[in-house]
Amino acid sequence: MTPVLERIFGLLALMALVVAVGGVVALARGRVPAWLRDDVALPLATAIAAVATGGSLYLSEVAGYLPCALCWYQRIAMYPLTLILGVAAVRHDRRVWLTAVPIAAIGAAVAVWHIVIERNPALAGPCDPTAPCSIRWVEEFGFLTLPTMALIGFLAIIVLTLVARPATTDAR
Repeated sequence: MTPVLERIFGLLALMALVVAVGGVVALARGRVPAWLRDDVALPLATAIAAVATGGSLYLSEVAGYLPCALCWYQRIAMYPLTLILGVAAVRHDRRVWLTAVPIAAIGAAVAVWHIVIERNPALAGPCDPTAPCSIRWVEEFGFLTLPTMALIGFLAIIVLTLVARPATTDAR
């Protein structure tokens, strides 16, 4: 069952990447559709955070993959985003970007460092031998590892919360 779920998580990460790129294009053009900004962005960001949270819990608690120290730091950033974004989506609080973007940016930075260590294990330094940061528990489509999927999730959350933010005229 786990290889099937790994593939599903990989496909969801690719979908989140498409969403993030589409959001960046819309933001760059200054043409964010109202339906996306008002009705879709925050629930979608919440869903991404929830799937990342549930997926990490499944892989560690059910599949038995031991999270390394960097995985824990990424979890510390992702888990509260599920609640923060969920509440914001229910309340239609489009100013949540002020809270969510810094948290997601920290998680993204940790994920980038984790990817670097995966690719260059010598940079890890002294690491927990039972859960080394350089181990690749998952590698879908030849490049999607767990920290890569986390990075995509954090970036998609950043983009979606920026897409949902209020226009400058109603930002007060």
